[in-house]
Amino acid sequence: MTDQPLGAVPFRPVAGRRVVLGVTGSIAAYKAADLASKLTQAGALVDVVLTESAARFAGEATFAALTQRPVTAGLYQASSDINIDHVALANRAEIVVVAPATANTIAKIALGLADDPLTATVLATSAPLLIAPAMDANMFESEATRHNVETLRARGVLFAGPETGRMASGMTGLGRMEEPTRIVGRVRAALGRAGDYAGRRVIVTAGGTQEPIDPVRIITNRSTGKMGYALAEAARDRGAQVTLVTAPTALPDPVAMELAPAETADRMRDEVLPRCAAADLLIMAAAVADFRPAAPARQKIKKSRLDGMSLELVAIDDWMPLATGPRLVRIAFAAETSDMIKNARAKLRDKGAHLIVANDVTQAGAGFGTDTNKVTILDRNDGVDDVPLMDKLAVAHRILDRALPFMEQPQTG
Repeated sequence: MTDQPLGAVPFRPVAGRRVVLGVTGSIAAYKAADLASKLTQAGALVDVVLTESAARFAGEATFAALTQRPVTAGLYQASSDINIDHVALANRAEIVVVAPATANTIAKIALGLADDPLTATVLATSAPLLIAPAMDANMFESEATRHNVETLRARGVLFAGPETGRMASGMTGLGRMEEPTRIVGRVRAALGRAGDYAGRRVIVTAGGTQEPIDPVRIITNRSTGKMGYALAEAARDRGAQVTLVTAPTALPDPVAMELAPAETADRMRDEVLPRCAAADLLIMAAAVADFRPAAPARQKIKKSRLDGMSLELVAIDDWMPLATGPRLVRIAFAAETSDMIKNARAKLRDKGAHLIVANDVTQAGAGFGTDTNKVTILDRNDGVDDVPLMDKLAVAHRILDRALPFMEQPQTG
């Protein structure tokens, strides 16, 4: 058992990182203020660069107050970080985000123009560039804009959105700026591309599978998917190529990863097993059903038939032991209400896992639907790591910390 457990200090993927946020002249500039706030709250050092037209939608004072840092709005303003050396800000940046990005600014970036502080910074930086378009649907779908976007994608520029929705003009179509929460996820992914999981393929399962009784009724469990989603985002933030195989949840879809919906246990099996041959890590955080109705009804069972009705159930085979691959490390989960360690050790062996994450779901803050968790990680070498109560993203990073040494060893099954 470790004296100073890993993960005692929560991992914050953007904390201390230098983000340049470029804001252009779009009505969606109000979303940029929210984005600046979210990045700052996550610990990033956010330097805002406004175009002249952007300042008409959201002023310097707003962004200065939100970021507690000077705002650049002109190549030659006295307080500007690029007043004398216009590449200073570009050199310090770890990522440049342009949100919202108008059609005009996208065109200038594609052409390599540098006639304002934002385009000068973009042209001078070697940091990753993330663009979040925001414009009328006809403008985004125009041949010129499509060509400029394709040109930038070919250069390795990242894009966030746009989304489909109602525009300020009243038109509905493709052109709305992606929501700030999703852009933050893309920033986290971009900043983590060189992390300790870079180049690794990770499969995460999440949520509680649903077994149909009839077309409108199901058998399921209390899993909300929060732990699985946190694991998927943590792996992404450390550079992994992530596939999230998820049962239905009420959670928003995470960005910068492959999503594979899987409603039933059988569907989840069919999504997971073929991917394991090329994967480095499988994390079975989903609560996969142990049984299903023997004969699901094809039509809704009428209420008049329910009185005295019995439901025959059949067991679902545990298919995790079938997950194999030449490099595959396997992590199982054990949600217990009694004899947690004893039951978890048995599951560790039966599932052929390298590690198992056990938690007592009767404890406060460690049950289903919570934003925190308290777990014990057991491994096949008799290692034990008691993880204190912390938020699920921090727990996820602790689990990834424990998996990494196994992934660096040759796998023999």
